[in-house]
Amino acid sequence: MTTPVVSIAYHSGFGHTAVLAEAVRAGAADAGAEVHLIKVDEITDDQWETLDRSDAIVFGSPTYMGTASGAFHVFAEATSKRWFGQDWKDKLAAGFTNSASKSGDKLHTLQFFQTLAAQHGMTWVNLGLLPGWNASTASENDLNRLGFFAGAAAQSNNDQGPEGVHKADVATAEHLGRRVTETAKVFARGRAAA
Repeated sequence: MTTPVVSIAYHSGFGHTAVLAEAVRAGAADAGAEVHLIKVDEITDDQWETLDRSDAIVFGSPTYMGTASGAFHVFAEATSKRWFGQDWKDKLAAGFTNSASKSGDKLHTLQFFQTLAAQHGMTWVNLGLLPGWNASTASENDLNRLGFFAGAAAQSNNDQGPEGVHKADVATAEHLGRRVTETAKVFARGRAAA
């Protein structure tokens, strides 16, 4: 079986989302993927080609004003060249985001990613975790401590730098990377058997 190629297309305004991108990368690599980190505000022609040959693309952005960052929106618009040819059809997609507030309207950012993926004909991979930290016996150190299903969501205090990204959120992002890679392997086996 070939090694799945997973690309993480992300923007990070202050470094917090970059920490999550690295965690997704680590989880995907741990599960056996060839992984590429692509900063969408610095994307090159070679990196566009890497996205085109990827089995899965994981979208990441901070949540600003209730949606993905402006830099990510510029990237999303630029994907329209791929949309016309349906170049990314049947690839896997997933997403992650961060904001300073516990909610911060992060769900809207994840739904923006889901819609972008759907327009490209991609198949969305959800987080696949029950919510954590929702019982008296639970802890803020639980995986998926913020209780999102669509993707990995993190909360970072606005008076701390990237070192303040919560360890449980990092672990949740690593889980997402592993899940995307394992799903890519399943899809590859299915295509080979079809």
